[in-house]
Amino acid sequence: SAVRKTTVLDVMRRLTQPNNIMVSADTRSGSGCYISILNIIQGNDVDPTQIHKALQRMRERQLVDFIPWGPASIQVALARKSPYLKTPHKVSGFMLANHTSMAELFDRLLGQFDRIRKRNAFLDNYRKEPMFRENLDEFDSARGIVQDLVDEYRACERPDYVDFG
Repeated sequence: SAVRKTTVLDVMRRLTQPNNIMVSADTRSGSGCYISILNIIQGNDVDPTQIHKALQRMRERQLVDFIPWGPASIQVALARKSPYLKTPHKVSGFMLANHTSMAELFDRLLGQFDRIRKRNAFLDNYRKEPMFRENLDEFDSARGIVQDLVDEYRACERPDYVDFG
């Protein structure tokens, strides 16, 4: 099989594209911003200067939106390719990122929880446990914590986040 010429910039750019993300959240430009990114770039012939140039191009072209109150935090780790796994690419990558669009995900979760809680559905097994015999305050407390998380993600998108809370 032929090995395709893939640059570090190609890989890093593709990692941020919405169709390559494993969570149902909208990370397109204009709908939230990245808080931080960790890219793991795998390839035997990757030169650190290629990574530096790729990061510089991404910043110049503003390919990703970052939080307005802090620096654009893209961390990059280099890894060698496995000699046991054959891939058609010279360079491949993996990205872990924290994005403010996670608020949407948690917000949907809260909506589902509220509908179930309003009907007191699926609570019979919990009521059998000593912790929940008297009341279900733990559920309400957990709901409040998730709501605080949603509020914090939304606040991250504002320039005055450092004064939040």
